[in-house]
Amino acid sequence: MKRSFAIVLAAVAGVVAFAGLVHAVLIAAHVSEPAAITVYGLTPRRLWATTAVVLALVGLVIGGVALARPVSCFGTASGPLGAVVALAVGLVAAINGGLNLAVANGGPGTGNGVVGGAAAFVLGLLATAFGGLALARRRRSA
Repeated sequence: MKRSFAIVLAAVAGVVAFAGLVHAVLIAAHVSEPAAITVYGLTPRRLWATTAVVLALVGLVIGGVALARPVSCFGTASGPLGAVVALAVGLVAAINGGLNLAVANGGPGTGNGVVGGAAAFVLGLLATAFGGLALARRRRSA
């Protein structure tokens, strides 16, 4: 019971921290004000931001597996290759998220994909950190 509660509490704390970081990135990019007129549907910039978020999530998962299992039978997601892939994919996602925020001319609801861009930026930095930690652990143990 105590372990389940701790896991749920950690998950809630992680979600709150992620939401806070995304909001901080939106404020830093000066695009935190909601739009007066909301755009519905998929726009090219929203597609760009969504692609960057998916790329960042893939990098985060690969980096997490490389960090948790430095030597295993999972193929590309383990060992130094997994760490390098997570590092590269996280960097690409963070750069694309930052570029999306840089070219945005409005806040959430304008169709510019600013929330997705901020999420891609935060998740890309996390994936880069996971990949870097896994690579440093691999080099230290070798």
